[in-house]
Amino acid sequence: MRNRVMPMQRRHPGDQPPSAAAPAAISAAGLRKSYGDKTVLDGIDLHIPAGSVFALLGPNGAGKTTAVKILSTLVPADAGQARVAGHDLAAEPQAVRAAIGVTGQFSAVDGLITGEENMRLMADLHHLSKREGRRVTAELLDRFDLTEAAKKPASTYSGGMKRRLDIAMTLVGGPRVIFLDEPTTGLDPRSRHDMWGVVRELVADGVTVFLTTQYLEEADELADRIAVLSDGRIAAEGSAAELKRLVPGGHVRLRFSDPAAYGNAATALPEAQRDDEALTLQVPGDGGQRALRALLDRLDAAGVEADELTVHTPDLDDVFFALTGGAGVPRPSEEDAR
Repeated sequence: MRNRVMPMQRRHPGDQPPSAAAPAAISAAGLRKSYGDKTVLDGIDLHIPAGSVFALLGPNGAGKTTAVKILSTLVPADAGQARVAGHDLAAEPQAVRAAIGVTGQFSAVDGLITGEENMRLMADLHHLSKREGRRVTAELLDRFDLTEAAKKPASTYSGGMKRRLDIAMTLVGGPRVIFLDEPTTGLDPRSRHDMWGVVRELVADGVTVFLTTQYLEEADELADRIAVLSDGRIAAEGSAAELKRLVPGGHVRLRFSDPAAYGNAATALPEAQRDDEALTLQVPGDGGQRALRALLDRLDAAGVEADELTVHTPDLDDVFFALTGGAGVPRPSEEDAR
C-alpha cells in the first residue's frame, strides 16, 4: 500500500494517544441488547476520541459484532443512547450512515466483477457523478496498491488484496468513522501486517477506527484504548499498558551457571521461586525500572552476578483470561453472537 500521509501525522508506539477529553467520535451510555432470553449487551458505556483506534475484545459470543451492528445502525438497541460522528443514533440514523464505513468479518467484494468495477459500483451507490466516481476509484486503487490488478476479476485476488479492496470500497464515501469487524480473520501473517499499515494510515488521516479482533497482539499493536467485553459488560478498559498492569504475574528470571552464585542469590532473594535443577530464580516484580534497579542492587550487595536476566510482564492474553474467567480466545472458525 502506498503511504500518502505526511510523516509528522503518523503516531508511533509510545506516542500519547488522543486524550479522553478530546471530542468523541463515538459515545454510548447504557447500551443494551437481548435476543430472546439471552442478554448480549448489558449496559455498556463508550467514549472514543476522534482520530483514535479503539479495540473491543471478548470471547466468542460476547457481543462484539452486536455492538458494531448497533453503532452502525444495522440493528436497534433495546435501551441506551449513543452518538456517532456527532449524530444521535436513534434520531439521525441516516446522518450516521452517511458518516461511517463498515467492513465486516466477511468481504463484501463481488468476485464476479473486476476490482475497478467493484469500486465504481460503490461510487454509484454513494451517488457520485461518473467523473467523480472515476477520480475517487483511481485514487483509492492507487492508494491501496491495486491499480495493476484493477482490471482483473476480484475472484483472482489473494485474501489480503480482497481485504484491501474491501476497505477501499468502504472509503469511497469519505467516512470519518470506520468499523472494522475482525478485518484480518483468515489472512496470513504478511497480509495481516499489511492491514495494520492500512489502519495506521487511516488514523493518520484523522479517521476514527472501531476495531474488533480475535488476535490479541493486533489490539496490542494498533489500539490507543482497549475494552474487554465479558458477559455483556465491559470488564475493563484502558491502554494496553494499563490493562496489563491489572494482572499479577510479572517476574524477573535469573539464570546461573555457578551453583555457589545461585545459592548466594537465593539467600539474598528469599521471596524468589527456586528451580535448583535449572539454577534459576523467579523473582516477583512488575518489570518497572525502579523494581529492576532495586533487584540489581540486592544482587550487587550479595556479590553475585546472574549469567542471564529476563523480564517477564503480563501480556494481553493474560489480561483476557483474567477478565473473562478463562473463556477461550476466539478462533477464526467461530462467529460472534449474531
